[in-house]
Amino acid sequence: MTSVAVLGTGLMGSAMARHMAGQGLDVHAWNRTADKARALRPDGVHPAASVEEAVRGADAVITMLPTGDVVASLAARFLPAMPAEAVWLQMSTVGGAWTDRLFRLAADADRRMLDAPVSGSSQPAEQGKLVLIVSGASEVLERARPVLDVLGSHIAHVGAAGEASRVKMIVNNWMTASVVAMADTMLACEQLELDPAHVLRVLEDGPLGMPYALQKAAEIRARAYPAGFPLSLALKDLGLLADERDRPSRLSDMVRETIRRAVEAGHGREDVAAVAELLRRELL
Repeated sequence: MTSVAVLGTGLMGSAMARHMAGQGLDVHAWNRTADKARALRPDGVHPAASVEEAVRGADAVITMLPTGDVVASLAARFLPAMPAEAVWLQMSTVGGAWTDRLFRLAADADRRMLDAPVSGSSQPAEQGKLVLIVSGASEVLERARPVLDVLGSHIAHVGAAGEASRVKMIVNNWMTASVVAMADTMLACEQLELDPAHVLRVLEDGPLGMPYALQKAAEIRARAYPAGFPLSLALKDLGLLADERDRPSRLSDMVRETIRRAVEAGHGREDVAAVAELLRRELL
């Protein structure tokens, strides 16, 4: 596989497109806001005027879009236009129910699809160090492996249908809860007039040191939140999981409510670590 179409060049899609182009792949990109795709031209990415143009001749088609209904609406256009031997890598976080529908759309169009959401933010996407959570037929995975190996440091093949999207929702729930916990930990240091470096040193030197949470602690201490995983997307993903659970979880609901308040307070485009600003205002 040498030619890849990226449909959706937001934070993650653009980072992935730049990395693949830098690794020598022929990358074509489309976005609903055309300027975002054109901005990737200096990085060796070819902007496309339409979805159909982007996928024509592609070996792999990546969708990195915000919601299931957006993916489905575009699939009606790109599935007939993509080559019959190409593989659709559906990397958007849309939840299990939507993923099941998208698999049916691909089957109806006689096209091959992998459910392949990613674990990681824009920085590992730029570096090709994403963890790729994949479900779908093993032979389709092997065909797409040359592209997947460029994008990620690890491929977790978790099933044959929509299991990957369900794993991704649960992973994002855990990740967001850990950031809220770290924000509360930094706030506790402030309330008790303790140097947070002492707490972080204990975490770093023992088995409790979660690298991602420690990274977020640095952002919280600096009060700088460049968007790796925006709060608005975290809220969307928590909602997807809540919709699929057969009964509510008090802990997950508390985390979701905290993230919702942070978004309503104007932090939706900032990184999930910006939840610390909400907690600071509410408790200090």
